[in-house]
Amino acid sequence: MLSLENAVPQHHPIPRRYGFHVNAASCIGCKACQIACKDKNRLPPGVRWRRVVETSGGGWLRRGAVWLHATATYFLSTACYHCERPICAEVCPTKAITQRSDGIVLLDEARCIGCRYCEWACPYGAPQFDPTRGVMTKCDFCVDAVDRGEPPACVQACPMRVLEFGDIAALRAAHGDEIAVYPLPPCDLTAPSGALTPHRDSPLVDAIANREEI
Repeated sequence: MLSLENAVPQHHPIPRRYGFHVNAASCIGCKACQIACKDKNRLPPGVRWRRVVETSGGGWLRRGAVWLHATATYFLSTACYHCERPICAEVCPTKAITQRSDGIVLLDEARCIGCRYCEWACPYGAPQFDPTRGVMTKCDFCVDAVDRGEPPACVQACPMRVLEFGDIAALRAAHGDEIAVYPLPPCDLTAPSGALTPHRDSPLVDAIANREEI
């Protein structure tokens, strides 16, 4: 006979899903996060898992007989967003890219054949090719540190506390879920695990960014 205890569904806690919050309003473009990432992961020249993009734009406004400038420049720290739907994993023919239950997207370089499909598919430019070894590489969220209860290297290095990591639901509750601020692409394709506090002048900017940093 089926007991009442067995008939009641057992509820299990939903695993924490990690993500980043980026406060573009406070970023000064020092690139300490970028340097810390390269140092910890010993990345070769040209490979940057975290990048700080300088963005500028605007124009002129007429007020009566006077012309006033309405221009802006701001910085945006960006990296892999460990998307809820990681398209990089979907296109990988060798299944070298996988996603943990906590949302962290990992790349197994031993299984990578260097086809670069993930690089072409990712709208954020997160997977990057290492020509010296012929394989793709990407941000692993400093998973070794996170598993020890420590923040990623980029978060630790930021002097302005621009970067924050943690449960993405909690970060979005605190900061909102806006993420598609120029030069970032629309987020409907991959559902990035991120939250962004935009710079106050971001509405003025929609055309110019340092392409070398994207």
